[in-house]
Amino acid sequence: MDDRLAQLLINEIAEIKFALGRLAPQTQLKPDWSEAEAFVWNTDPVTITPVTQVNRLEISLLRGIERNRDLLLENTIRFAKGLPANNALLWGSRGMGKSSLVKAVHHEASIQSGTTLKLIEIHREDIDSLPYLMGLTREAPKLQFIVFCDDLSFDGGDATYKSLKAVLEGGIEGRPGNVVFYATSNRRHLMPRDMMENERSTAINPSEAVEEKVSLSDRFGLWIGFHNCSQADYLEMVRTYVYHYALKVDEETLRGDALEWATTRGARSGRVAWQFIQDLAGRLSVPLA
Repeated sequence: MDDRLAQLLINEIAEIKFALGRLAPQTQLKPDWSEAEAFVWNTDPVTITPVTQVNRLEISLLRGIERNRDLLLENTIRFAKGLPANNALLWGSRGMGKSSLVKAVHHEASIQSGTTLKLIEIHREDIDSLPYLMGLTREAPKLQFIVFCDDLSFDGGDATYKSLKAVLEGGIEGRPGNVVFYATSNRRHLMPRDMMENERSTAINPSEAVEEKVSLSDRFGLWIGFHNCSQADYLEMVRTYVYHYALKVDEETLRGDALEWATTRGARSGRVAWQFIQDLAGRLSVPLA
């Protein structure tokens, strides 16, 4: 049995298991949405766990991505106010603050709109349970929900992307009016090129097979691209953290150490800048609270 067939069988078994689980008698979830502003959705067992303290940075600390910040914040504030808004796909370079931006924007939009905006994180492996989760949010029409999936992508014979397509736009019920779906990914089209090329070579109608997979990204009305940052942007990120946390270091030393840190890691990004700041604060015995 080749790897592709084995993966197909594994995916089929997983889908059957989930379907049988939904058919089996179970206690209907009745989430208490007042417990927290953020929640984590799980399916084994089916639970929705409140997060009392969200791991996030202040939106003012996210530098080098100002245009992306403004686009997502404007969309989210409109949604929080009950106005039309788009699903958003944040795609591109690793470590450039895609997931940090979603969490920061959720908090900032709640403040600016004066509404109770809820954030629900769903894991990639639980995407096929989205219809069930949408049913729960639909039962709370007075609240607005951002459903967030970090590092979303599909490989091999994975067919769960069809569940996502249906929920975002194509299903009979579709997406509830009080929900938007935000996702981050390293891929603009959520699927690797070789997967789409394989579909083209094996399909009866190659163009339709590829179009079906590419069209998943089209369900996101807002595409926000993140690209590798310049040296100037990287140093600005570092300086912003230094100022915010009141780290005592002279400019020449800071610049030299920050650039050396990035060189040893072979990249400049928001994540690398934050890792440098953690190391610097540790050497200076300053807590990052």
